[in-house]
Amino acid sequence: MDVLQKLFEEHFHETPDLLQPLQGELGGSGRKIIRLSRGNQSAIGILYGVREENAAFLAFSRHFRRHGLHVPEIFGEDLDRGAYLEEDLGDTTLFDFLSQNRSGDSIAPAVVDYYRKVVSELPRFQIEAGRDLDYSVCYPRGSFDRQSINWDLNYFKYYFLRLAAIPFSEQALEDDFDRLTNFLLEAPDDFFLYRDFQSRNVMLHHGQPFFVDYQGGRKGALQYDIASLLFDAKADLPPSLRQQLLDAYLVALSKHIKLDREAFLRYYDAFVYVRIMQALGAYGFRGFYERKPHFLQSVPYALKNIRWLLHNANLPIKLPTLMSAFQNMLASEKLQRLSPATQPQTQNLSVRIFSFSFHHDPPKDDTGNGGGFIFDARGLPNPGREERFKQLTGKDAPVIDYLNQQEGVHQYLANTLALVEASVASYQQRGFKNLMVSFGCTGGQHRSVFLAEHLAKRLRGQAGVEVAVRHLELEKMGR
Repeated sequence: MDVLQKLFEEHFHETPDLLQPLQGELGGSGRKIIRLSRGNQSAIGILYGVREENAAFLAFSRHFRRHGLHVPEIFGEDLDRGAYLEEDLGDTTLFDFLSQNRSGDSIAPAVVDYYRKVVSELPRFQIEAGRDLDYSVCYPRGSFDRQSINWDLNYFKYYFLRLAAIPFSEQALEDDFDRLTNFLLEAPDDFFLYRDFQSRNVMLHHGQPFFVDYQGGRKGALQYDIASLLFDAKADLPPSLRQQLLDAYLVALSKHIKLDREAFLRYYDAFVYVRIMQALGAYGFRGFYERKPHFLQSVPYALKNIRWLLHNANLPIKLPTLMSAFQNMLASEKLQRLSPATQPQTQNLSVRIFSFSFHHDPPKDDTGNGGGFIFDARGLPNPGREERFKQLTGKDAPVIDYLNQQEGVHQYLANTLALVEASVASYQQRGFKNLMVSFGCTGGQHRSVFLAEHLAKRLRGQAGVEVAVRHLELEKMGR
């Protein structure tokens, strides 16, 4: 600690009387982070033995501050002894603020506002500051090139797939990796790639986001960093918010370059996949190999992102072996036993119940679970065929009485309720957060509405279950 105390004294002309280690075993970088303070004076000291990486951080910090970007001021350095002193930005990360101000997928507007500020600042790093950055100081590579991509993919293969005992064909997976790498390298890459642009590396200080941990930055494609932020595993952003923030980022980006949105999005999902694989490699290395179990708490969230991508992303290239490996990961009992990190948010199971008409497409699941149950009620007696019921819905007493008198309806309900309630119990036991149940009929007005309401009534009041109901056809009718 002597070198940090000396740097503190040189900057503040006082001797620190409190040295507080931060982060401890929770960090994955190997740095020692210490807060030094005396009275109202405070600074963060870093001890780390990789000179080149320290030099990159210091050079980037000074460059970014010249561009007016919110990064910590450097107070002092001693590269020969692996130490530097920087501005103390406090203790609140964007991830902390998100965790404290959410209830499941409901995220406070103040959090969303911060995220919007963050995505609007990202192009300033990538383009404005990236134009005249000295890339010769980058460590370990000057660009996110073929070698960098290969490192990430092999990291995933050997430290996650292997150690999680996920089966795959070595050569076939390598062939997919080659195709994926070639595709990623097609994207324009003459920009600054922050590399670890995620919610724990954004500090909230004096009402503004400040940015740290860009020492691994290099030249690369625009898509990587926004993918890192929006698919940050434990942040667990809802898909609808991810899309809003992606749109906000593209608007901000268009102020700096002539943006071809379609060309950008052509490569975006592939960068999402490669970023998630890089993160899984890190979780596997720290968790399985180094036996630091808290790193494995992020795996369930990463798997949730993979599940969502498999159902929603459309890659322009075929990667059959890689996609099969992802499916095997989702089916792995070993991975399913991993417990997600406890966050200050609800652990309830959200059951969303829909009624719809088969004249239109069934409701789509945007949580990544793949759709849940879709039940076809067209085999039941149809009140809509009788004139007295035509203007009514499955929520009206005459229709409810009519359907309750039908023996087939009771048998249908008994079967569907048994399936749904068994899944609810299983989902709760396994820590899943979302289940979707849809009932369809011809018009989406009578039978499907009745069944959806009946299921909702049955599930409401169960411990740990939140129920939301939508009647898609009735909404169109203003009812």
